[in-house]
Amino acid sequence: MSEFIKVAKTSDLQPGEKMRVDYDDDEVGLFNINGEFYAISDICTHDDGPLIDGELDGECIICPRHGARFSVKTGAQTMPAFSPAPVYRVKIEGDDIFIAPQDE
Repeated sequence: MSEFIKVAKTSDLQPGEKMRVDYDDDEVGLFNINGEFYAISDICTHDDGPLIDGELDGECIICPRHGARFSVKTGAQTMPAFSPAPVYRVKIEGDDIFIAPQDE
């Protein structure tokens, strides 16, 4: 099972905000949606571009390159992306945010 690592504090990210964090060598998008924290891979599955640079629309991040939308809760995508973005588990302890990859 993948280990959780601390990536931010809850006070770093207000509702509706997003930020890029790292898990080992992987870039991850961290999102605060109405006080709930979510994390998905920061790589668009269509062209490997950074998702975090896109606009957050509700619970979806819109890829700034070609407009594919990814749910920050589930990783589900719309075209032209061809596969979901990997989702990370999020754990809150006090004011600390920890993430870990989903185990397959």
